[in-house]
Amino acid sequence: MEFIDSFLGMMYGTVLSPLLIIMGYNAKDVVPSILISQAIGGFIASYRHHHFKNADFNSGTTDQRIAVTIIWFGVFASLLGVFTSVSISPKVLNTYIGLLVAVIGVMILCGRSLILTNGKIYLLGFVSAFNKALSGGGFGPLVAGGQLVFRDRSEKGAIGSTDFAEAPICLFSFLLWVFFNGFPPAALYLPLCIGSAIGGFFGPNCLSKIKSPAKLKKILGALVLFEGLWVLYKVWGK
Repeated sequence: MEFIDSFLGMMYGTVLSPLLIIMGYNAKDVVPSILISQAIGGFIASYRHHHFKNADFNSGTTDQRIAVTIIWFGVFASLLGVFTSVSISPKVLNTYIGLLVAVIGVMILCGRSLILTNGKIYLLGFVSAFNKALSGGGFGPLVAGGQLVFRDRSEKGAIGSTDFAEAPICLFSFLLWVFFNGFPPAALYLPLCIGSAIGGFFGPNCLSKIKSPAKLKKILGALVLFEGLWVLYKVWGK
């Protein structure tokens, strides 16, 4: 999933969070495990994006400016997301994840993204990071998709900036989760971290060789919608 995420700028937590819940893991173990593993994969992917010139993170560039702006507002949103997660029941949290994933799946299939202007990038970073800290997913589709409505905003630059911004936000959110809830099971987060590191290394290389992943996004959109509805069925269909 990190390979796909570093290739498309989305889908790690959005797909993996409901998938792990479907497999029987507790949501409050799944979310921090996804956060730390995606932080590791994201830092590696960001370096690789810069190396392959998918994005330019030198000081003053558009890619760097957008990523840093999202990080600053995302850190504050992460606090609210983690505080909210501590006070709600697993059933409510799972319902939120299912609804969020289903909506994102519909947006991808319909080819819709959030309309983003310079004045809205702060709100985008806030909402995306809040979702990430609360559910483990929903960051990439909002940030990467939203950036693509910028005039002359390159698809590869949007994906690279998303990984660059997401990594520190995930790390900060994970530390907050650990502070309030303790560490998740090592048998869950350690394999995820190893797999994410490998995926983050190879994904940007493939992105540098492909012109447009639009068709793959449609396939993943259908998968995301299916998983969101499946999570909702497991929560409320019994």
